[in-house]
Amino acid sequence: MTAQPWVGKTIFITGASLGVGLATARAFHAAGANVALVARRRGPLEQAAVGLTRSLILCGDVVDAAAMTDALEQTVAHFGGLHGVVNNAGAHFRGPMVSRTPDEVATMVDVNLRAPLVITRLALPHLREAGGFIVNVTSIAGKVPLDGAATYSATKFGLRAFTYAMAEELRGSGVTFSAVSPGPIHTSFILGNLDEVEDITLSQTMCTADDVAEMVLACARDGRVERCLPVSGGRLATLAYLFPSVRRLIKPRLIAKGRRVKARLRRELRAS
Repeated sequence: MTAQPWVGKTIFITGASLGVGLATARAFHAAGANVALVARRRGPLEQAAVGLTRSLILCGDVVDAAAMTDALEQTVAHFGGLHGVVNNAGAHFRGPMVSRTPDEVATMVDVNLRAPLVITRLALPHLREAGGFIVNVTSIAGKVPLDGAATYSATKFGLRAFTYAMAEELRGSGVTFSAVSPGPIHTSFILGNLDEVEDITLSQTMCTADDVAEMVLACARDGRVERCLPVSGGRLATLAYLFPSVRRLIKPRLIAKGRRVKARLRRELRAS
């Protein structure tokens, strides 16, 4: 492997106009890559692309297969190839299932699960030409059932399972599959809807968008099937999944801890 593995490579990133997607685009670009930025709105994409001299902005909804087909074709035509995909776009309507509309439930399934699977299928012929990677941004909520966010948790479980299955299906093909599973991230995805965030979610150490981007690049480099942040949160989630009685036992303490963190974050947001 060369000292700068991303020079001249092209990376396709969904949900790239803000948060983790934007941090990932900046990190790959800083490492020498070309970056194709995908999101629904042109204005935020144009702002995101400022300073990214080797970038292509592509407006489209990830659930629209025709739009994603066109976006991938434009990427290959513009840069001459495709070497990596980061499925980062996500949707989360928080609260108990009964409080969500059928359309909201369907949107979470479409954005968080169906779209990454379809984009993967569309990208694979390009990636297999010269080798490459797919990194799916999942969540610790995909490692343990999260009541109060059942649909979101289910979609992230599904995306993790897909990642592990594809890592085996294409082992030795030159295309690697990885999942990045963070806990709460210090972005508008959490802070913009703080009152609706499940208290237990905030019991885990909060990471930054740059932290997640670093994990994405690490997985893209070495092909490890999954990285979690915080590591302790990933281990706790696995323990709680394997032993539901333990989860029920420790859950009140985690909720109380998360409630304290939420109160602190509210104070910080009011002061800013």
